[in-house]
Amino acid sequence: MGFLKLGNIGSAPMIEFLLDERAEREGLKVRVVSSGAKLGVEEAVELAEAIDAFKPDLAIVTSPNASLPGPLKAVETLSSRGYPTTVVSDSPAKKALEKFEALNAGYIIVEADSMIGARREFLDPAEMAVFNADVIKVLAVTGAFNAIRDVMDGMIRDVVEKRNPTLPKLIIDGEKAVEAASFTNPYAKAKAFAAYETARKVSDLTVKACFQVKEWERYTVLAAAAHELMRKAASMADEAREIEKSNDQLCRTPHADDGTILRKRRLVEKPS
Repeated sequence: MGFLKLGNIGSAPMIEFLLDERAEREGLKVRVVSSGAKLGVEEAVELAEAIDAFKPDLAIVTSPNASLPGPLKAVETLSSRGYPTTVVSDSPAKKALEKFEALNAGYIIVEADSMIGARREFLDPAEMAVFNADVIKVLAVTGAFNAIRDVMDGMIRDVVEKRNPTLPKLIIDGEKAVEAASFTNPYAKAKAFAAYETARKVSDLTVKACFQVKEWERYTVLAAAAHELMRKAASMADEAREIEKSNDQLCRTPHADDGTILRKRRLVEKPS
């Protein structure tokens, strides 16, 4: 698998590790190329060329707002060269769903993967890292990562069994996320749902802060408020996980060495 990362979203830092969490999966080789923070057309072309050198069976493009020219160019280039390509992005990418389909590309839209408060008066490297840590916790606990993992594992299974991979058309909302998390306690499920929806609303504030409000005093406060909201979402997600742990019913789904997804509930129990 080839992962092309333009810019950053909360799903991007962990995405390839969702497939091989113990580094023992047989038959899976992964290569990752990244442009760092930039996501322009030039970066997209360069990274697509790098991915082409690997000749992957599957290509995954991660990017914020994949309706922008850079991410679209990456998807177009990889898809036109015959690589089954899927884009993983956030809610603004919904504007390009028809374009993805026209390019014969799949898509996974993660609604809670909200935009960061990228204003110089507010955002520094530490704040950036803390925000992404909170987003990652929300996506992990609420089940969004499970949903992404399940889709990618399905595509890998298609390749292994010599079928054309079924590319996803998936928008991960709160309901899809918590179903993938397999909560047993209804209060844990409700908290996780609330966490996901809270994280989803963060982008309402960050979009205003970054693109709509011009007065720096106002947009600084809006960006800070958005990050506080994401912090609360992470806290609720943590509470949901603790409820499941307190009942010894936390669902764990490790990979077997052959890529099969195993399951267990109790801590002191072998997955099967």
